[in-house]
Amino acid sequence: MKTLPLFFNLQNCPVLLVGGGEVAMRKAELLAQAGAAITFVAPAFEPQLLQKFQQHHQFIQDDYQEKYLQNQRLVIACTDNQIVNEQVFHDSERQHIPVNVVDNPELCRFIFPAIVDREPITVAISSNGTSPVLARLLRAKLESLLPQNLGKLAELAGKYRQTVKQKLPHITARRQLWEKVFGGETLTAQASDFGITSEIAEQIFANDFDKAEQQLADLIEMFANDYQDKGVEKIGKVYIVGAGAGDPDLLTFKALRYMQQADIVFYDNLVSEPILNLCRRDASKIYVGKKASNHAVAQETINDLLMQHAKFGKRVLRLKGGDPLIFGRGGEEAERLAEAGIDYEIVAGITSATAGASCAGIPLTHRDYAQSVKFVTACLKKDTPNENYQDLLDDTQTVVFYMGLGKLDILITGLIKAGKSADTPIAIVSNASLPNQRVLTGTLQNIVEKQAVARLPAPALLIMGNVVKLRERLGKLD
Repeated sequence: MKTLPLFFNLQNCPVLLVGGGEVAMRKAELLAQAGAAITFVAPAFEPQLLQKFQQHHQFIQDDYQEKYLQNQRLVIACTDNQIVNEQVFHDSERQHIPVNVVDNPELCRFIFPAIVDREPITVAISSNGTSPVLARLLRAKLESLLPQNLGKLAELAGKYRQTVKQKLPHITARRQLWEKVFGGETLTAQASDFGITSEIAEQIFANDFDKAEQQLADLIEMFANDYQDKGVEKIGKVYIVGAGAGDPDLLTFKALRYMQQADIVFYDNLVSEPILNLCRRDASKIYVGKKASNHAVAQETINDLLMQHAKFGKRVLRLKGGDPLIFGRGGEEAERLAEAGIDYEIVAGITSATAGASCAGIPLTHRDYAQSVKFVTACLKKDTPNENYQDLLDDTQTVVFYMGLGKLDILITGLIKAGKSADTPIAIVSNASLPNQRVLTGTLQNIVEKQAVARLPAPALLIMGNVVKLRERLGKLD
């Protein structure tokens, strides 16, 4: 994020606008809508500019001088003289006043975004000055998606905000109420173009404001009574969510919804940074990742943390790479939660085997090569290798090994010794589904030697079977 998006409160604040032409007109319209007290400075002014703003704002017909910066909160320069624009910028910098030189990103401390106005809801879109046309196109798309009465919905919520705080003292209960009001519980692409699907919202959009207000009042009472009956412990819930193999585009809608609702996030080592950034920004994020022989937090401690925070009334997100029930220990966590009587939900994720194989062009099943697929962990408890090789010798089956890179030589030796042909194709898929995914193919006979040269990094999985032969035809070779 190159610039931090902020919203300035300019009600009755002095703003200097250096320029008197068409661009000054456009900027002045925005500033006036925000309630700014504008001072215009220019050698000459367009008649339309004077006609529209002279009654309520100050005009100084003069060349720009630094003295005009005195007591200003913001400065905008939009002249056709580059020397003047640069002087405005440097003078403003010296006086520590935020400045914008129109169409010159290098001379800007803030940027005018493309704006979608649904007062009091305001959506701002910026390309950091690189592509204003793209920002405007995105704005046009949002204009078509956001209902015109969206601001009325926000105003209704504002009217009852203090009432809700009094009746629901716990913040999680309040959030659940507002999510119900705004339709956040059903936020999916199928539910609505923009996800605002609640009955109260629909009444607002249909201009039936009285009915919407009555429904909101009834809903508040229902939540308040429920809160009194159940107490804070019953508000909390744990979501055991699969974050997928690493590519944010592989997240499910359901996973994303819970990620944006959670109060606290316990995340694993395999959760990529772009995915973690999609969680609610003000949620607490705690790393509890595990690597081979290096567990930052013991599993029992993680179980206790999940239960503890749920009992405090938190919505707890246990975010795991891949699928939580495929070598993710999500089943163990669910067992402990069930024993403690804590409400929980498991959300499936796209496991690295399917994501990595697809990106590598290796179909895990194929009528001509493999009629079944087996997911196997290369390591058992206490980091001991999985030596059940006799179950992995079927040539009509694809075998995917998780956590096998560190045990590659032991695994290959055991398979060949058990009777697997040394000519069996095998692939190593590193960083499955990510832009830096790499694939190394070979056979059981030569893969250890090839990996010693290539040194593909973990996390990686191994795919063994005749389907690997299709990699050269179907995959984008590295």
